[in-house]
Amino acid sequence: MPRAARIFNHEGVYHIITRGNNKVNVFHDERDFLEYLEVLEMCKDRFKFLLYHYVLMDNHVHLIIEITDSQASLSEAMKLLNLSYAQYYKKKYKHFGHFWQDRFKSILISKDEYLLECAAYIELNPVRAGMAQKPEDYLWSSYRFYTQDSVNKLLDPQPAYEGLSNDLKIRKELYRDFVLSKESWKRESDPSVTRRYFYGNTEFTAQMEELFGVTDKFKGRGRPRKSLVPE
Repeated sequence: MPRAARIFNHEGVYHIITRGNNKVNVFHDERDFLEYLEVLEMCKDRFKFLLYHYVLMDNHVHLIIEITDSQASLSEAMKLLNLSYAQYYKKKYKHFGHFWQDRFKSILISKDEYLLECAAYIELNPVRAGMAQKPEDYLWSSYRFYTQDSVNKLLDPQPAYEGLSNDLKIRKELYRDFVLSKESWKRESDPSVTRRYFYGNTEFTAQMEELFGVTDKFKGRGRPRKSLVPE
């Protein structure tokens, strides 16, 4: 079976997961979170990817990124991001040895309602972990950009979100209701979102399996139970 790394440089939307080595905390104070976002902005400017969503947890990071240029390298972008932040952390905390756990995980997402589902899943991480009662209470995520009048120069509005309504206020309300409707995701994780190579319906998954020669661990399913994307 080819290594999943062969998927990394393909144009498309990716859910990226990076964890601290042995799941130790990689952020300890506000300055750490801000430093990571500054490094992320630098990498975004250099590699010209689109950043749709993120959440920075104590010991891991979730990003949703779109690579739009076939010459851009997701692998190189993530290498620079992880190395730059690790250097900052090691200098500040006198840390030695491995910092990140293995290599980052990358999941290719279909550019439709599954993109909304993945966004909702990662933005509910702080609630699921008991770090916040509501997703809007957590500072280090993209949630408030999509549901409130919060300015975030790092983020690019994702296409499935923009398709919800032509009215910005209604669009924010629809997305907020969609995220909050995911009751099970507030309480427990869903391996079908994170332990796979592709996230989409059966047709999308089959196409990606054929393209990359990789068998997904979780087969794609039909449309999400609550679709917000207009037919």
